[in-house]
Amino acid sequence: MSHLSDSQLATLKAALEERRNELEQHFADNGEENSLLGDSLRVSTGELSSADNHPADTGTETFERSRDLGINYAFNEELKEIDEALQRMEDGTYGICVISKEEIPYERLEAIPYTKYTVEHTPERGTSGDRPVEEEVMTTPPKGAGEGRQENSGRFDDADAWDAVEDYGTASSPITLPENDAEEPDA
Repeated sequence: MSHLSDSQLATLKAALEERRNELEQHFADNGEENSLLGDSLRVSTGELSSADNHPADTGTETFERSRDLGINYAFNEELKEIDEALQRMEDGTYGICVISKEEIPYERLEAIPYTKYTVEHTPERGTSGDRPVEEEVMTTPPKGAGEGRQENSGRFDDADAWDAVEDYGTASSPITLPENDAEEPDA
């Protein structure tokens, strides 16, 4: 016996199916498997060679490809969760937390119709707790290292650099070079 009414279930099922259609349309529009994302950079960009490109162009293309792969991965995971939610509706277990077996409130299901957890039992995402591998080989600096470094070094830091540059003017102020600071004679 579900705690959700038939009209609530129908509303949630319609929302799930609508989102499923949107995701399937995304994959249809962009190629089912996005085959170009797995090919070499030369093939996916249509360039004959990447040697004549500026390195920033190659960096931009690499960033765009990794972003697209990330988006497709997230959409694929969401599509799987939607399919699982629709299957739970068929099985009669939709709206029940898989961990605590408690009823998931309708408001939560309205917000995330494919969820299978109550708020209290939702697993954390993206927090594996792993630290960067570099930390395994790093040593701690000796005691006192860096203390008072800027005050005693005679060099200026980023704030001092801005003060030095600001003397030459900014985009919103008239430019006056230091050697022209002397008063001009009246003509």
